[in-house]
Amino acid sequence: MHPATPDPRNSDILVHVGGRLVPRSAARVSVFDSSVQGGDAVWEGLRVYAGRVFQLREHIERLLASAKALAFVDPPSHAAVERAVFETLSANGMRDGAHVRLTLTRGEKVTSGMNPAFNRTPPCLIVLAEWKAPVQPERGLRLVTSSVRRNPPMCLDSRIHHASLLNNILAKIEANVAGADDAVMLDIEGFVAETNAANLFLVQKGAVSTPFADHCLPGLTRALVLELCAETGLACSERRLTSADFYTADEVFTTGTLGALTWVREIDGRVISTEMGAVTRRLSAAYAARVASSGERIPVVGETGANRAQG
Repeated sequence: MHPATPDPRNSDILVHVGGRLVPRSAARVSVFDSSVQGGDAVWEGLRVYAGRVFQLREHIERLLASAKALAFVDPPSHAAVERAVFETLSANGMRDGAHVRLTLTRGEKVTSGMNPAFNRTPPCLIVLAEWKAPVQPERGLRLVTSSVRRNPPMCLDSRIHHASLLNNILAKIEANVAGADDAVMLDIEGFVAETNAANLFLVQKGAVSTPFADHCLPGLTRALVLELCAETGLACSERRLTSADFYTADEVFTTGTLGALTWVREIDGRVISTEMGAVTRRLSAAYAARVASSGERIPVVGETGANRAQG
């Protein structure tokens, strides 16, 4: 599967790196940066809808919590990260249809090596905003189960939203080879965890279920879907689920910031449904309504914090 051609507007975007806005062609970190030396960084994905950044506060909180879990020294404040996001979006004229990749590295080292004691500069914040539509194939997703297992908490806790993504990348390679969109990843006991890029839900007889967030990232979109189920009167539970549970489900969908809710057509050659199911449509509509009514408004140039709060 080949990814869609990138939006040509992204060829001359400005990227926020280490406190400065620079052209895409000049956006660089040092070869001594921890992200280069060992994938030592944390990250978040944000989406911009109609002049607002959806769940900005929650994403920044999780970014900084992950940095704390990894013992980053002197990370930027919540306000500083928010300001960098708004500056980047404003500089690129992005108020809708954009996706933001936030990365916070441990910073630059004085010599190569994995030891965090070699880090003598503060963490480096990268704000990469691109024009990017939600990834939602009209035909639905085709998934295959990967042989690569999701890390258990005893090895690397997935509640830390780290940038060491080789586990997921290996699974994605298997999906690419199989001609599928993404890979289903199991935990070390064989229960379904998530895909290489998103959380998973199934619908059976009108009831919604999703795997426990023990071996997967407890995604913000996942949490919102659980909330929307309660609000719309849908039975919903977190429980251990096997591949067979998903093969025999009435509906399956993925959740994530990049694709919101995306329905699944097929898993490992088993056709789940040939169109988006009624429950998935219902939750997608509720999600769209929430997106349209909430989020942190992107301030216009010259607007003060007080002005924005009143707006």
